[in-house]
Amino acid sequence: MLLSIKQNWFANIRGDVLSGLVVALALIPEAIAFSIIAGVDPRVGLYASFCIAVVIAFVGGRPGMISAATGAMALLMVTLVREHGLQYLLAATLLCGVLQIGAGYLRLGSLMRFVSRSVVTGFVNALAILIFMAQLPELTDVTWHVYAMTAAGLGIIYLFPYVPKIGRVIPSPLVCILSMTAVAVYFGLDIRTVGDMGELPDTLPVFLWPEVPLTFETLAIIFPYSAALAVVGLLESLMTATIVDELTDTGSDKNRECKGQGVANIVSGLFGGMAGCAMIGQSVINVKSGGRTRLSTLIAGVVLLLMVVFLSDWVGKIPMAALVAVMIMVSIGTFSWDSIRNLRRYPLSTNIVMVVTVVVVVFTHNLAYGVLAGVLLAALFFANKVGHYLRIDSQLDTGEHRTYWVVGQVFFSSSDKFAAAFDFKEAVARVTIDLGQAHFWDITSVSALDKVVLKFRREGTEVEVLGLNEASATIVDRFGVHDKPEPVGNLMNH
Repeated sequence: MLLSIKQNWFANIRGDVLSGLVVALALIPEAIAFSIIAGVDPRVGLYASFCIAVVIAFVGGRPGMISAATGAMALLMVTLVREHGLQYLLAATLLCGVLQIGAGYLRLGSLMRFVSRSVVTGFVNALAILIFMAQLPELTDVTWHVYAMTAAGLGIIYLFPYVPKIGRVIPSPLVCILSMTAVAVYFGLDIRTVGDMGELPDTLPVFLWPEVPLTFETLAIIFPYSAALAVVGLLESLMTATIVDELTDTGSDKNRECKGQGVANIVSGLFGGMAGCAMIGQSVINVKSGGRTRLSTLIAGVVLLLMVVFLSDWVGKIPMAALVAVMIMVSIGTFSWDSIRNLRRYPLSTNIVMVVTVVVVVFTHNLAYGVLAGVLLAALFFANKVGHYLRIDSQLDTGEHRTYWVVGQVFFSSSDKFAAAFDFKEAVARVTIDLGQAHFWDITSVSALDKVVLKFRREGTEVEVLGLNEASATIVDRFGVHDKPEPVGNLMNH
């Protein structure tokens, strides 16, 4: 027990504290921006980010991953907030959490094993592109000072790690933010700051039960939004967990993460916050800044609240150019550059799945649509590929008996090929179908076997089916009709 606590919380104290500081600074403008997108007060996004980060540090399934208010979730709230107001959003956030906890108990996190590597790569690349695109408004129609600050910030981020002794001790993004803020304040530069994004809160969050009628009409209003928030939130969280798993070469509990996200969203809704989920950008910042355990996530949430409530005057002076430099670093570090180099080496189907995932996510700004498109396309390519691994050979033993040997997988994609391989017009008295090296997967394949056997029998040919493995025999016995006696009515008609 004590060993587990040490590994999950105190195995990397210095790295986690410093990375938590960096993440907290990067969370502030993001939370404000997402609040604006959702059409709510900036405090709603900031309180949500604090609550979710702190709670997920204790109950999440992926140590070191950062969860807070996100753009993907904010986009789903716009209509609900506009038509029904903040109180209905808080109620929808609570229901979203309940649905996510239910998904965890149903072990839906295990479904991540059906997401192929090409879909994950496409998801990562799309997120990197969206993160970069989100910085462009801060670099459009601005003075040269902004470009100079951004370039200087990137220089610090990439060059500071090479400074002897301290380069590997202090995260370079933190050095970038602090030094650029000092420069902007010292020279009095007239550039956009965090304070220009929106008013920062000056009080701690308080318990707040949504003031909505507890009726079926309310449920009918919020359920579609809650369901969408739950699906998108879990999808982004589980995909981010997979990416952090790879970055840290460690594992995570996906079903626990589903429950943890649900609990975090319920707490967020009860303290006046919007629904949120894992953030790939901040999670990458955390990992690259040295964060590894739950302590880094807790520090990020606590420091975020302390800074915006008690140090708002100083936080408001942070130039957006410094944070843009950090996010550009995240974008560059997140993008899978190997996927570009491997385009010629990988199969065409793999590349198509990756590119389609990227295109759908970038153009819709909806991660769920992109991942769904990628998964469906990957499944289609897989089914088509496996469907070709079916071979049927035959041999005429005598003039009266032919044996067919079936090798491979018979399912909806290959059932037509299976049925077309038999010659029903051949004048033989007996046919043997040897299925010892075949496997029948679904009712479509069973229907194809029925079709073959019954067609032979209509031609007056005796049919013997041999070699079904136990799993195939079970599904054939349950759904097949060729091996069952005909109903009495049918016999009378004959």
